[in-house]
Amino acid sequence: MSNGLTVSKILPGSIASEMEIEPGDILLQADGKTIQDVLDLQYYTSEDEFTLIIQKPNHEIWELEIIKEPGEMLGIEVHNISAEGLKKCKNNCVFCFVRQMPPGMRESLYDRDDDYRLSIMQGSYITLSNLHSEEFDRMIDWHLSPLYISVHAWEAGIREKLMRSRSAGKLADQIKMLAEAGLTLHTQIVLVPGYNDGEVLDETVAKLAAFFPSVQSIGIVPVGLTKHRAGLPGLRTVNPEEARVILQKGAVWQKKYKKQTGKNLVYFSDEFYAMTGSPFPGIEDYDDFPQLENGIGMAAKLHAEICQYAGRLPKNISPRRVHIVTGTSAAGFFGSWAKELAVVEGLQVFVHKVANHFFGTTVTVAGLLTAQDIADQLGNLQGDYFLIPRVMLKADEDIFLDDHGIEWVENKANGKAILVANNGRAFLEGLLGTHLEVLDIE
Repeated sequence: MSNGLTVSKILPGSIASEMEIEPGDILLQADGKTIQDVLDLQYYTSEDEFTLIIQKPNHEIWELEIIKEPGEMLGIEVHNISAEGLKKCKNNCVFCFVRQMPPGMRESLYDRDDDYRLSIMQGSYITLSNLHSEEFDRMIDWHLSPLYISVHAWEAGIREKLMRSRSAGKLADQIKMLAEAGLTLHTQIVLVPGYNDGEVLDETVAKLAAFFPSVQSIGIVPVGLTKHRAGLPGLRTVNPEEARVILQKGAVWQKKYKKQTGKNLVYFSDEFYAMTGSPFPGIEDYDDFPQLENGIGMAAKLHAEICQYAGRLPKNISPRRVHIVTGTSAAGFFGSWAKELAVVEGLQVFVHKVANHFFGTTVTVAGLLTAQDIADQLGNLQGDYFLIPRVMLKADEDIFLDDHGIEWVENKANGKAILVANNGRAFLEGLLGTHLEVLDIE
């Protein structure tokens, strides 16, 4: 086993900078304990005083006495989550999105990870089926939570069939063990028609709900299928009628669990409401938005935030033409708001419902749109502005999934891009070209 984490970045003015720790240095130990991953780094350097052992690129070993103020950060970023890199997924799920990627994209997009450390730190969903007993022991001993778990089906045989993995059938015992240890769990079900719908879905929801309060949320999302499925099992997406039935069931579940737990507990991705033409629920129906990054409640949250600012918009602005870029599932939502914003004199808003030709038109969410599809369908904007939600871009770089950048789209569309965060104030500021007063409600 290799030891240590390699430093990738030092924050200016931080303790690490003052101690002359530099990118390329290897963090070996903190107070005599070996640093194997980012959890070790966080845990062993959390004290206000500790001894840090590092190795310089010239192989010199430095012993540093670190003294921090309470709550002060060390100021170190590292290359990898662990000395051995990400924990890889060994499942072969019938619906795996990574296996549906076209060839020729950047290498990182083909990574199939199933790493519990990412689940704790970033809210990534894991299956539990790739973990060793020592890793379960660590999660329990260190009380590492919340964990985000991809369940899909409770019944062992069906889960094994979905994930094409023998170890997938151990889920019930694993959930029981984690719940008895007092860990907080957020669970998701990717709904695949013919596999885990109907009575299978009923059972999965009921079994998970029985583990409340450890299980704090059950998110249900429709399977995402691209056009790049050569050699993969034949699947189909959830159709509007099926989605309507599922939402009807969901209303019954939510009423039941609200009475039992004080929470709706079961939540559905925005796609279910969009494909059925149903109104999005109010923000109160999502409780504390436990699975917002899973596309569950984004529309409701954005709607509520926009409404809070609606009465504070300027009556008029300098003439400004702005184009909203979104996927097909959210186009109706933004279309209705474009009409509402007509009250601002000087502002013209246009909504572009961009079909996803890159992955296939059954992929409808904005976060999977590519620069090529956007540029092709925007046409010539003649210098107008267009809004790009940051959810479309790589987390640490302004690059789309097809490796084109913002400037490339600007040149193709002859327009000026405005990057906006996924919240109501940022959306309105991007449209208006002005800052709005920050409200406490956010």
